[in-house]
Amino acid sequence: MSALPRQLDARARHLLRSLIATYIAEGQPVGSRTLARSSGLDVSPATIRNIMSDLEEFGLVAAPHTSAGRVPTSQGYRVFVDSLLEMRPLGEGELAQLRRELPTEAATPDLLGSATALLSQMTHFVGVVSVPRREEFPFRHIDFVPIDGGRVLVILVFTDGQVQNRVIAPERAYGPAELEQIANFLNSQFTGLRIDQIRARLLREMQEEGARLNRLLNAVVEVAEKAFQGNAGGDMLVSGQTNLMGRQDGADVDRLRELFEAFQRKHDLLQLLERCASADGVRLFIGEESGFAALDGYSLVTAPYGVDSRVLGVLGVIGPTRMAYERVIPVVQATASIISHALQRAQ
Repeated sequence: MSALPRQLDARARHLLRSLIATYIAEGQPVGSRTLARSSGLDVSPATIRNIMSDLEEFGLVAAPHTSAGRVPTSQGYRVFVDSLLEMRPLGEGELAQLRRELPTEAATPDLLGSATALLSQMTHFVGVVSVPRREEFPFRHIDFVPIDGGRVLVILVFTDGQVQNRVIAPERAYGPAELEQIANFLNSQFTGLRIDQIRARLLREMQEEGARLNRLLNAVVEVAEKAFQGNAGGDMLVSGQTNLMGRQDGADVDRLRELFEAFQRKHDLLQLLERCASADGVRLFIGEESGFAALDGYSLVTAPYGVDSRVLGVLGVIGPTRMAYERVIPVVQATASIISHALQRAQ
């Protein structure tokens, strides 16, 4: 949290808050006469100009070359959000919209896809959601179908409704009867466990059985090792990229193009979202704070979602630094909460 400079008195804090609120609403540099009217303070424009000079010296506002007015800097926005912004919970109407439009009974990919689109729709910016790896969810059922060349089609059904098909190549060929026996064993012994829990239990049973490892368990271990192989890479859903067109607020076209390319690549943005997974609640990067060049001139508001104490992913909004933080932050918070409650039922 960024503290206000100690030299700023109540009047300077009030003017800074008023300047940023006016700039967010109107998108134009704020002059001293405009600020005198919008602030409600009984001070002269000359006094306001002096205070603005102090704020500029502290790096909280800047004066564009083409205007006598001031605009907030990234540091000014940071002070505004951390020290001056009055945050209010999302209204009942918008909460009801979120609950109504998020398909909380749907499979996780559909739920997260809807969340991304809804974040974009409600904020008019870009909605982003990192997708949990499949192994984060308990599995409900498994089937094996022998196919050509000794390969096996694995059909995995998870408790959140997601179905995953993968083809594996065991060390030896297995007949339909053997595969059915292996599937029956896995379904009877491991339903409701996550893949990492299944691996740990199989390893423990192998160690306990040692040389007495029977034929069935030996086959189960071999097939399960390939069937439950983890997915090394994560994924991210993005919605509403075109909302940023024409709203750069000082970020040039090349920077916007760089951000669009980052949306396509996903890798760097996904890493940034994963850094936010350990945050307790909302995390906010303003401009260059993220250390990610493509986000210079933009802000990222994120919140983790998950079940119990396990974070499954992060969702958020990307928009220009000139965004209504008091609205975007509660939308992100509420969406993460609703997603978490929905996924809790899938465990």
